[in-house]
Amino acid sequence: MARNRRGGDELLSGCAQRNSKEGEMKLLGLFLAVCGWLIPVIAVTVTSSTSVRLILCLVGITTCVFGILGLLNRSYLKQPIWRK
Repeated sequence: MARNRRGGDELLSGCAQRNSKEGEMKLLGLFLAVCGWLIPVIAVTVTSSTSVRLILCLVGITTCVFGILGLLNRSYLKQPIWRK
């Protein structure tokens, strides 16, 4: 059961629940984009092996692209500006 802003236990409307889910998607997408950037940066300092660096960079790029295109873009396209 979701709580409203005043702390009550009544159910929130579908629109309010959807907005909170979109906010969570935006935060998760931003988190994945930052983590995808940090993985290659940390890989450079952790290992000197070129193949491990390459693999970790590809993992970081994949994570970042999924965060940006998969989550952030999808949450912003739910209510685009041109449809208002």
